[in-house]
Amino acid sequence: MPIVTDSHLRAFVDAAHRIGTHQLLLCSSGNLSWRINEQTILISQTGSWLPYMTKDQICIANMSDGVVINNVKPSMDSGFHFGVLRARKDVNVVLHFQSLYGTTLASLPNPPINFNVINEVPQFIGPIAMLDYICPGSPEIGRMVTDTMRNNNLLVLRNHGQVVVGKDFDEVIQRALFFELACGIIMRSNNEAVRLTEDQICEMNRYMKK
Repeated sequence: MPIVTDSHLRAFVDAAHRIGTHQLLLCSSGNLSWRINEQTILISQTGSWLPYMTKDQICIANMSDGVVINNVKPSMDSGFHFGVLRARKDVNVVLHFQSLYGTTLASLPNPPINFNVINEVPQFIGPIAMLDYICPGSPEIGRMVTDTMRNNNLLVLRNHGQVVVGKDFDEVIQRALFFELACGIIMRSNNEAVRLTEDQICEMNRYMKK
């Protein structure tokens, strides 16, 4: 069995609780995974509530073949967790969440596609993708999310929620919170919030590089 320390388990639980504290999901509506090394992935147990997660609700699995090591059943969405982490060597954490404003916009008949109402969206998240509704837990959602996340750090799933990736827990939580802030602004402005222009985004990028 790969070396998974108590420190790894506590870090995973702490991150899950932080996600709940920020109200990025409710009850069992989301799931989380973390690549702790090239061979091993931790995934939240199917049906577990991240805000109240315990260490015995963490699935330990082989990164290469998905074999579960500790007899804890992984999230029903584990297909895209494995897929994204295998496809994206630059990220180690995958979070599926359902924040209020973001999921509301994802349920509209004509959801917005431009979320650049604050600098933090293009600067810290980048382009945001959107997929039509796909049944949770299906092979199709595993394939579609994996393919889409190859070139995006955040994906909106229509009538479902969001998927976000990052190098660590802090980056994932930051991206999720900035996205939810942007969605709140769009909702509260009745989608009339002014979007940043490409020139403004480029100008900001130049200053951020200095």
